[in-house]
Amino acid sequence: MKKAKLLWLDLEMTGLDPKKDRILEVAAIATDFKFNEIATYEAVVKVPDTLIKERMVGPFWEKNQKSRDALIAQNASGKSIKIVEKELLDFLDQNFSQTIYLAGNSIHQDRKFIENEMPELNKRLHYRMLDVSSWKIYFEEALHKKFIKPENHRALDDINGSIEELKWYLTFLK
Repeated sequence: MKKAKLLWLDLEMTGLDPKKDRILEVAAIATDFKFNEIATYEAVVKVPDTLIKERMVGPFWEKNQKSRDALIAQNASGKSIKIVEKELLDFLDQNFSQTIYLAGNSIHQDRKFIENEMPELNKRLHYRMLDVSSWKIYFEEALHKKFIKPENHRALDDINGSIEELKWYLTFLK
């Protein structure tokens, strides 16, 4: 029986503009509503080297050189976005039986890239999303409580951090 309810997803991109930038790395973790991991998926997406040189510049990438260098180094081993989308659709078929809720930190931004680059995946996702950043805003601004999450800017690490962050917020509801 397929038990996954949440599709935790994180994308690493060349930048934040879904019209100009492209997905470099994809990770997904399928969980139930208790955040028990059911399955994991990771992929590197091949993008043109010229796009990397053009878009992966500026203060953010200068501050995160280690992540940038790792993303650039793995680019040659990447797959086309169409292959990655097909693999993700297969991942959904294997682990989800009903509604698929997208979950993550600032997941609305990742969703823009999904809409642009993986339209078939986008069609399978529910319009409602579980966005951990909404909790972050409330806890930091209203309650003055802050979760310190490592900022590795690598897809799988970021998902695990988001799951731990939401678990932390939920401890305040007991």
